Amino acid sequence: MDEQAVEAQQHHGEKGTTNETTKPMRYSQLSPARQALVRLCQDVNFGQIIDLLVRNAEPLWDPGPTILSEVRLDCEESPRPEAKLLDFRLSSEILRLMRHLDQIKDGRIAKIEIREGIPRRLVLASRLAATPVH
Repeated sequence: MDEQAVEAQQHHGEKGTTNETTKPMRYSQLSPARQALVRLCQDVNFGQIIDLLVRNAEPLWDPGPTILSEVRLDCEESPRPEAKLLDFRLSSEILRLMRHLDQIKDGRIAKIEIREGIPRRLVLASRLAATPVH
């Protein structure tokens, strides 16, 4: 499948941006650390990324997160079509994940749930600051 066919399949009826005049964000526009996160999601396909540290809004790979891979026995799994492409338009879920990295800045994502190579859900960890009892 060529890049245009993948993009048509991936974004059928979807703009992929929040502003009509901006160019959709592409894989090649991401930092190497963020590209590694996208590729990890594609490689996991079905599963979870546990305890991903974030520093300066970038995924931290040392120490690396724990990966939980799900093996589906009820169907044949196929890799993401974008996994073979050098560049492609990012899905809305990936764009939202990148926005969360920007918001977190320095912290930890407790869990990223991945379905069909796409991050579908985040669990964010935070501590409640101690407040004086009145």
